[in-house]
Amino acid sequence: MNLPMPGHSSPSASFEAPLEMLQACHQRIHKQCAKLRRLVPHLAAHGADDAAREAAAQVLRYFDTAAQHHHADEEQDLFPALLESMAGSDAVCLRELIDGLIAQHRELNARWRTLRPVLDRIAAGDDAVLHGAAVEALAEAYAAHIQREEGELLPMATRLLGDAELQRIGSAMRGRHGMAATR
Repeated sequence: MNLPMPGHSSPSASFEAPLEMLQACHQRIHKQCAKLRRLVPHLAAHGADDAAREAAAQVLRYFDTAAQHHHADEEQDLFPALLESMAGSDAVCLRELIDGLIAQHRELNARWRTLRPVLDRIAAGDDAVLHGAAVEALAEAYAAHIQREEGELLPMATRLLGDAELQRIGSAMRGRHGMAATR
C-alpha cells in the first residue's frame, strides 16, 4: 500500500522526498519476499534451473545492498533526526519505538544471514533446500516491521520533520546509495 506522504507531492519516490523513498523501498522488500516465497515450490519442482538461479541472484543483490542501505538510512539519519525533533515525554515514546525498530532490524538481518548461504548455492546452480519456514519467518517479520514503520514511524516523521531536515536526510541517503547529487 503506497500512501502519499502529506506535504510531499512527488509522483515518484526520490531522494528529494526521503520518506516516500523509504516507503517505496518497503514495497520492493515485499516484492523480494514474494519472490522468495515463490522460489520454495519452484525449487522443489524444478531444482536450481535458470529461473531459480536468477531469482536467487536477484534476492541476494537486493537484501545484500538495498535492504542494508534502507536500515542504515533509518538508523543513521531518520531516527536521529526524529529524536532531535522531540522533547519531553514524547521523546520517551519515540525512543521506545525506535529501539524496537532497531531490534527488529537486527532480527531481520539474522534471519537473512540464515537464508543467504542457501541462496548463494542456488544462484551458483547447486541443488539446495530452501526451507519454507525460514522464508515465511523472514517475510512475516518484514511485513510486521514495515507495518509498524508505515503505521507509526513515517506518519510521525511527516508531522515532525521540516523541509530542511528532510533535505539533509535525502542527501545523506543519496550518498549512501552511491547516487550523485541532483542540481
